[in-house]
Amino acid sequence: MRMIGPLVGFLVLVEVTSGILQGYYTPLLTDIARHLNIDDGDVNWFESAQLMLSALAVPILAKLGDIYGHKRILLISTVLTAAASWGVAFAPGFWTFLAAWSLQGFYVVWLPMEIALIFSRVRRAPNRAVLTRRAAGLLVGALEFGVIAGALLGGILVEQLPLWLTLCVPAAAVTLCIFAVYFGVPESAALDGGTVDRTGFVLLAAGLLLLTSGLTFLRINGPGTWWVWAVLAAGAAAFLPFVRYELRRKDPLVDFRMLRSPSMWPVQLTAGLFGISVLGAQAPMSTFARTDPALHGYGLGLAASQVSIIIGTYVFAMLAGALLFPVAARRTTPRNTLVGASLLVGIGYGLFLPFHDTLPQALMNMLVAGLGSGALVAALPSAAAAAAPLNRTGMATGLTNTTKTIGGSFASAVFGIALAGAAADALSGGAGGGGTAAPLPGYLTVWAVCSVTAFIAAVALLLVPRLAFADPPLAAEEAAA
Repeated sequence: MRMIGPLVGFLVLVEVTSGILQGYYTPLLTDIARHLNIDDGDVNWFESAQLMLSALAVPILAKLGDIYGHKRILLISTVLTAAASWGVAFAPGFWTFLAAWSLQGFYVVWLPMEIALIFSRVRRAPNRAVLTRRAAGLLVGALEFGVIAGALLGGILVEQLPLWLTLCVPAAAVTLCIFAVYFGVPESAALDGGTVDRTGFVLLAAGLLLLTSGLTFLRINGPGTWWVWAVLAAGAAAFLPFVRYELRRKDPLVDFRMLRSPSMWPVQLTAGLFGISVLGAQAPMSTFARTDPALHGYGLGLAASQVSIIIGTYVFAMLAGALLFPVAARRTTPRNTLVGASLLVGIGYGLFLPFHDTLPQALMNMLVAGLGSGALVAALPSAAAAAAPLNRTGMATGLTNTTKTIGGSFASAVFGIALAGAAADALSGGAGGGGTAAPLPGYLTVWAVCSVTAFIAAVALLLVPRLAFADPPLAAEEAAA
């Protein structure tokens, strides 16, 4: 780690800030809704808009990183995120706030660019995969620490300061990251150049925009609205000309030949399936925890402040999983570690099906799922980097975030329908009804989907060659044996 120690140190600062962005605003959402004079339900538009921008931005930024330098793109995305964060602090109304919040989504490219920078730095080292895994574990650990610190800090400051001043804190943190990246991060070595595939970007943007918009409308308007399905079908159909066009190009925006590799497609599939639980299951968990068992016969009956116990347990488990990931990979193999992490996620959510009646049961389930989730957050981009050609590391790591975002959008829509449909049944006289809370079958559906998709990811990862993502000397020893 000596050769990349200073680089990792500066990137840790960036990931702590990324965690602050992801955790700081959570306790402020009600205050933000009151400040903007909107309903609590309208807050969902913030997440949907940011997910859409992230899905559009990451592929093109990742490709630009491979062409012009990963540090340069990391710096540009940090500047854009800082400007958007200041916009969030001083936005005068809902629409300007929504635009600024959406543009904050540029931070999602940070971790892929960081992994690409580290892999480029150690590309000639015989143990480059090990070094990349260790660095990835530290970065994700810093990310989860930032989430915890951000949530605690935001909850404290909003009670002491005016809202606009409270919102200035993450903006100032991102601004400081600009200097950390500019002065402390060296540029990637031996870039292979290339050209920007503008036509490919337009085709990809059209498909992603239609697909993510359709999923958002599906959640809002429900499955009974015919034009929602038309939008989704158009989004899926838009990928056909995109794939055909990319396969004809020598320097594509998305290298589908690389994605067909037996070491790559299971990783990207896992990222998409993992997005279902890591991005889609947290809001249902929060509402389940708040549901009063005395009224509905299920739920944990926690106060708003007590929900942080579950969230904190999950985030701490993710931190531990990220730090343990390189240790486990060294003792077994990187592939087996990925499989094990996916199994932990599947087991953790599967345990919710029989065990969801008490807080200790929920904490144990989230602890198991969190360990696997933390390992996957660290493992997926580093595995993609190890499986990609040296001039495609940014593209490969960026795609793990894009597929994860699409999986999260899909889960958000499906889970919203499951819970809303269950609530409608309850209001019309179904079991467990009463009020506006979604009955237990809706939550069981959420947990079952998260569990099954995680097990599917584990099976897909078993198709990866046994020593994929390992360093060349280990692979050579296996071949000789």
